[in-house]
Amino acid sequence: MSEHPDAALVRRGYEAFNKGDMETLGSLLTADVIHHMPGDNPLSGHHKGRQAVLDLYRAFAKETDGTMRVELHSVLVDGRGHAMAFHTTRADRADRGIEIHQGIFFTIVGGKVSDMDQCTQDIDEENTFWG
Repeated sequence: MSEHPDAALVRRGYEAFNKGDMETLGSLLTADVIHHMPGDNPLSGHHKGRQAVLDLYRAFAKETDGTMRVELHSVLVDGRGHAMAFHTTRADRADRGIEIHQGIFFTIVGGKVSDMDQCTQDIDEENTFWG
């Protein structure tokens, strides 16, 4: 059985993210994409537009000196343009490290990601890490 195109799209995005491949990531996103980051820290909020989302990913790399990696565990799809991905994020920043379970709810339109709503296992831990 072949993988659903929406799941394959999400997997390509995770692979590109871990490689720091912004060109590929940008090609997977709609121009008006939004990435909703949870929490109350400098990276929280609604990052609107392809450039703003790619800038968020660049900030992840900069703030963690390139140590941030996401290990994708599973991707679920509904066949109607929605996917849920579950992963573990690991990163080091200054004198702290983080290993945290997270998930992203994706909306896919025309074969590209148009919305990402991120959730985290421990919002306080994430705020402390990014704060």
